[in-house]
Amino acid sequence: MGILGGLKSLFTGESGIVSSIAGLVKDYFPPDLSPDKKAELEEKLREFQLQAQRQVDDATSEAEKNLTQRIAELEGTASDLKAIPFFGPVMIFLRGLQRPVWGFATLYMDFLWFAEWTTLSQKQESALMVINVLVLGFLFGERAIKNVMPLMTKFFEVKKG
Repeated sequence: MGILGGLKSLFTGESGIVSSIAGLVKDYFPPDLSPDKKAELEEKLREFQLQAQRQVDDATSEAEKNLTQRIAELEGTASDLKAIPFFGPVMIFLRGLQRPVWGFATLYMDFLWFAEWTTLSQKQESALMVINVLVLGFLFGERAIKNVMPLMTKFFEVKKG
C-alpha cells in the first residue's frame, strides 16, 4: 500500500477521519429534525466526504508525480540515453531485455528445482529461495512476494515432513 496509500486511507477510508466525523454528526441528529432537513444534512455530509476524497486524491497524485519527477532528475530517463550516439540505443535495449531474461532464467531454474533436482542440499534450496525472492521482488514487486511466499513455505513444510 505504501505511505501515500496509508495516509489516504487515514483520511478517506471506512475508518478514516472524514467517515468518523460524518458518523458522529449522524449519531447526534436532533430528534425533532424534520425528514427534509435530515436529508439535506446527509446530502451535505456526502458532499463533504466527496470533497475530502477529491482533495486527498489530488494530493496523492501530486505527490506521486513529484516523486516520479525527482527520480527522473536523479537517475535520468530513456530519452537521456538516446542522446548518446551508439551506446544509448544499446543500453535502452539491454534495459528492456533485463526483466524477461531474469524472469525466464528463474522460471527455468524453478522448473528444474521442482521437476528434476531431487537431491539438493539445504544450502542449495536456500540459495534458490533467495534467488526467487530477489527476482520476484525486484522485477515484479511486493505483490508477487506476498502471493508466492505462502505457497513456497507450504511446499517446504510438505517436503521436509
